[in-house]
Amino acid sequence: MDHAMHVAAILRNDAFRWHLLGVVAELDLPDCWIAAGFVRNAVWDSLHKRSESPVLGDVDVVWFDRNCSDPARDRAIEHTLHTTEPTIDWSVKNQARMHIRNGDAPYQSATDAMRHWPETATAVAAKRVCSDECEIASPLGLDDLIGLVLRPTIKFTVQKRSIFEERVRSKAWRRKWPMLKCEAS
Repeated sequence: MDHAMHVAAILRNDAFRWHLLGVVAELDLPDCWIAAGFVRNAVWDSLHKRSESPVLGDVDVVWFDRNCSDPARDRAIEHTLHTTEPTIDWSVKNQARMHIRNGDAPYQSATDAMRHWPETATAVAAKRVCSDECEIASPLGLDDLIGLVLRPTIKFTVQKRSIFEERVRSKAWRRKWPMLKCEAS
């Protein structure tokens, strides 16, 4: 089984995550995914042989539409999601404007935006398609995620290294998932 199929199978076999992917799919937003810890944590839990994989923290919904980059639209989507599934702390961000906050050139898509995230294993997203299939986006590949490797992306290797290091420390990933290996890159 290839890595994308493996990640999709993990999400499909997690009833709650599969439900949340369906909730987001119903919004029918352009280039829309659930990303980051939602996928990463499920995979790390599976690789650590944990039967329960609770959804921790916020659930990051990323989408891309240059014609609708007003932050108020994100807040309205969060409200809709919270009404549908109030147990979740939804975080919705149109990636068409996030380059400004991050000091990058404009992103071309939600997937392109993920290339600029701090860790390779976090730059992953999923969406439900055709109601029963799962598509995986991983612009930096899935080797580090599946290999339990915590590695900074290129920009966070040198220019923003302290941000990567602080995330590793504050999120205590290596304590929660002791098989993780931290690579300097």
